[in-house]
Amino acid sequence: MKKKLYITAITVMGVIGLGHAQAQNPECMTNLSIYTEHVKVKNYDAAYTPWKMVYENCPTLNWANILYGERILKDKIAKSTGEAKTASINELLELYDNRIKYFASKTSPAETAIDKVLLKFDEKMITNEEIYSELDRVFKEDNTHYKNPKALYLYFSSLVDLHNEGKREVEEVFERYDAITEKIEGENDKLTGAIAKLLPKEDAGTLTKKEASQLRSYNSYSESYGKISESIDSKLGALANCENLIPLYNKSFEEKKGDIAWVKRAVGRMYSKECTEDPLFKKLFEAQLAMEPSASAYMYGGALKNNAGDTKGAIADFNKALELETDPKKKSNIAYRIATSYRRSSKSTARSYAQKAIDANPANGKAYLLIASLYASSANECGSTPFEKRAVYWKAAEMARQAGRVDPAVRGSSAQAARSYDAKAPSKTDIFNSGMSGKTVTFSCWVGGSVKVPNL
Repeated sequence: MKKKLYITAITVMGVIGLGHAQAQNPECMTNLSIYTEHVKVKNYDAAYTPWKMVYENCPTLNWANILYGERILKDKIAKSTGEAKTASINELLELYDNRIKYFASKTSPAETAIDKVLLKFDEKMITNEEIYSELDRVFKEDNTHYKNPKALYLYFSSLVDLHNEGKREVEEVFERYDAITEKIEGENDKLTGAIAKLLPKEDAGTLTKKEASQLRSYNSYSESYGKISESIDSKLGALANCENLIPLYNKSFEEKKGDIAWVKRAVGRMYSKECTEDPLFKKLFEAQLAMEPSASAYMYGGALKNNAGDTKGAIADFNKALELETDPKKKSNIAYRIATSYRRSSKSTARSYAQKAIDANPANGKAYLLIASLYASSANECGSTPFEKRAVYWKAAEMARQAGRVDPAVRGSSAQAARSYDAKAPSKTDIFNSGMSGKTVTFSCWVGGSVKVPNL
């Protein structure tokens, strides 16, 4: 029996990662095997005692001491109350500290601090002030390892709550919003870049098991970042509207007009919130242009000309912005923002710039969603029969689904949009009555192209 346990332990260590097993005592090896088997079947109560023995006597034996120990303790916390619950919480907090003490190469100070804050938050053992103070410290000291989506939201959420309590200024809320959203976008860019490399292999059916697992992980994390991003925007809420932004930036303009970072963020936010008709937007734009005649500056100049009715001048500036920008993802973002400015006045122009956004960055899911919405809003403009007019919704749904495929961060929005468009497309009864099953509908309006009617 003992021989079988040793064999099992060796197998487990080969999967999880062996520490300095040769220096540990045999009893630790036996108990390692016992508790890992219990954890595999989620029998955490039975796993606790043998895990505790190994954790206390042979802490560096195996990474499972930390990985499985966390699961065991979280289960105890969920099942206990009162002093027993508090004791288990403290035990888990200590485990997080020991994780970096014994396995520094597998974790980071940021991860340790974040996990401790999240645990205390879940157990209602920490104030908003403490949450924000600690997460702000970690974000500024170790931004590289600050990747936990929930912690990014909690960081911003606690700050907004403090502002609502009169303990933080709105300027700090906007400054942290910019930093946090930039972090989320940066992390999601890495994920969508990796996804883009794997999608062709998935389509061809040549993904390895490892690659399939990686793709699932990338999709999951990207989707989480998308949800957190939406939650952060929701939390910011009415704070970032023209009524608040204009007096705030007017108040600080004279003092900050020489600060290029402040000017760029101010004009960028006013542009994104469609506050471009206020005179302050022109002042901010001119200040940026004087300090840094960049691609974004020409984009804002184009917006001003568009507001003034100078369509030709606006297009020239917009194209200059795209010409100046050399970074593909930044170019894509600029093209997308230009596209949104035309979504009401010229659908074909909006699609043209949205397509440029996709050409620059095939993972720009928002650009796909914009095109989908443009198609859907043109249903009455396309086709000569009610069936043909509603068929454009299939084309819109296809584009919406593609958005979620290339960029899981927008998967929730893309799925919702696709369902909505499919519901408006011809029904099975409509297809049967029209005799169009399996045939192709060609669009002669600005949408162009065609769509194949589903087979019955």
